[in-house]
Amino acid sequence: MVDRAAGALSLPDDWPADPDLSLILNRMGLWDWDLASGLMHMDEPALEVFDVRPEEYDGRPESLAFRVPPEEAARLDAMVAQALKTGSDHYGAYFRIRRRDGSLRWTHTQGRVRRDGKGRPVRIIGIVRDATEELADSSARIAVDIERRRQTSVVESTTAALAHARTVQDVIDVLKDSHGLEHFGATSLVMGLLESGGRIHLVAEGPEGSFVPGTRYTRVDEQYPMSEVVRTLAPRFIESKEDFATSYPVLWPNIEGLGVEAAAYLPLIAQAQPIGALGLLYRDKSGFSAEERNVLVALGSSIAQSLQRAVLYDQEHDLAEGLQQAMLPRRIPQVPGAGIAVRYRSARMGRDVGGDWYDVITLPGGRVGAVIGDVQGHDTDAAAVMGQLRIVLRAYAAEGHTPATVMARASVFLHELDTDRFATCMYAEVDLTTGVVQVVRAGHMDPLIRDADGNCRRVPVEGGLPLGLSAEFGQLEYPVNTVELDPGSTLILYTDGLVEMPGADLDDGLQLLTALVHAGPRDLQLLADHLCDVVEERGGDDDVALLLLRRRGAFAPRTGGRLRQHVAQNDPEALRSARHMVRAAVRAWGARERADEIELAADEMITNALMHTDGGAIVTVRVLSGPQRRLRVEVEDRSSALPRRRDAGESGVSGRGLLLVDRLADAWGVESRGSGKCVWCEFTVPDRAGGERESDVNCP
Repeated sequence: MVDRAAGALSLPDDWPADPDLSLILNRMGLWDWDLASGLMHMDEPALEVFDVRPEEYDGRPESLAFRVPPEEAARLDAMVAQALKTGSDHYGAYFRIRRRDGSLRWTHTQGRVRRDGKGRPVRIIGIVRDATEELADSSARIAVDIERRRQTSVVESTTAALAHARTVQDVIDVLKDSHGLEHFGATSLVMGLLESGGRIHLVAEGPEGSFVPGTRYTRVDEQYPMSEVVRTLAPRFIESKEDFATSYPVLWPNIEGLGVEAAAYLPLIAQAQPIGALGLLYRDKSGFSAEERNVLVALGSSIAQSLQRAVLYDQEHDLAEGLQQAMLPRRIPQVPGAGIAVRYRSARMGRDVGGDWYDVITLPGGRVGAVIGDVQGHDTDAAAVMGQLRIVLRAYAAEGHTPATVMARASVFLHELDTDRFATCMYAEVDLTTGVVQVVRAGHMDPLIRDADGNCRRVPVEGGLPLGLSAEFGQLEYPVNTVELDPGSTLILYTDGLVEMPGADLDDGLQLLTALVHAGPRDLQLLADHLCDVVEERGGDDDVALLLLRRRGAFAPRTGGRLRQHVAQNDPEALRSARHMVRAAVRAWGARERADEIELAADEMITNALMHTDGGAIVTVRVLSGPQRRLRVEVEDRSSALPRRRDAGESGVSGRGLLLVDRLADAWGVESRGSGKCVWCEFTVPDRAGGERESDVNCP
């Protein structure tokens, strides 16, 4: 307890009796730690044990930290915390201190915990004494053995952590972990990898702000410690600042200010070949014992094995990623009337990358095709299948096939490949003149649309089976969904890596994505970066492909626009979608005055084809250039029987279709088309007001 009047300390009355206590009292110091104030009173003998003068001590335990090596301080703190937490009333420990001359001496302390009436610790009273001589007996050797086992345990735990490291950066992160090498007393590390031509690449730099210019790449024949251990295949233990300065005069002036007092450089050897070097830097250390050297050499061997696996992984992943990048479009075309942003982010999962892809296809008549897809799997086979599918989809779209036909043919192609892979896909054909988007979905995620005001919504799209599976099961019908994209609105296509989150379902991910798009930047490129950054922050485990397409304005192509859609029999939704397409085309192409006539004529032609033929119909709406601007509606079917106009009579319920077309249209006719025919009609529509040119109607 503290004798307040005399300013001295004495042992409490209930301190355990010790028959040898009188022999060591003259070498024992007393301390009293008030947990409420945080102040620790120490008598002069206690300060002598720590080799601290009374005027140097301000009553705070932190003032002694410079005398206690970090690993010893961590062990003492853990012991005190354990005693306070478990309700123990005493503890004891051997630990080392560093004296003024730099030597390390063993010390022993014991503490007794005082608690209040509620059992809360309020005070710790203890003794501290020099235990250097005591360490010469068996009890000291036991303590040394415990320390040796602790260091061995650190090697084992570090080795276990390295088993999960896949990349070189993973290995570095494990070694820098706060619970890793610091138990050896090292303050930081440096690491270099041996490359071809005898060059050493520095991959871990040591303390922050410590990079030495000119050492990013060095050679094995230069006067650096890393070069020496790679060259000799033997570890180098630098035991003092003088040793460092003398042995490496080129390096030492650049790191002298970091407070490094010792270092251990270890060659990293795998399969009898050097692959690099590791350097451990120490601030409070003088010399290395034989046990420490053996432990560090064992640690270097474990690190080398993990590092070799990581180097091979990085090389294979970079090769696979380069293969996939080569299969993605090298550039995205400039599409008049549209803004486009694309992104691809590979996930470091397994050895290789996956089969996510995007594509943008320019089509005639101011149209553009947007593709997003994901081939099953994460390997080079998935990437190879992806490359073939991308080319096939592009070819079918460029040939002028309808979106449903493009998807069906791609499914057949994938089914006929010698692979067991399937793929999800979304194909959207956007008419920039009208804003009509025809979407076909093969097992993929629904698209999003962000309006000009920033609001974002999910667009439910009826779909078919994934590519490959639909052909295998004979279900090649892909519904065509029609949506409108207003000027300033953005179509967002993506793969599931953008919405998958650990521990959450896809609906939660979609809601988060919708919110991110709503709150994201208006600029397309910044928005794409923002969405990918979010995935990077949460550490997604899947690849991500992203395509953003914004309709800039009322674009008017010089060659006239064209929309096409397949309408299957007994499919009311497809019929409504076709009517919607015609209505949007009429509005966008400046034919509002004749809207009712055109829509009625088109509806009669489509209904006629569905009623009097065995298959569906293909509806095409286009603008024809010439002396007079004309809007043409075509309905193709697979029947070769030519229709004829006939009088339905006063009570007839059929036969009026072509009669209406004849009365409403400026011209109409029938053409044979290979395996079927095409019924068409044309309407003269006014030119755009003021003779607008393409450059006049494009807006940002």
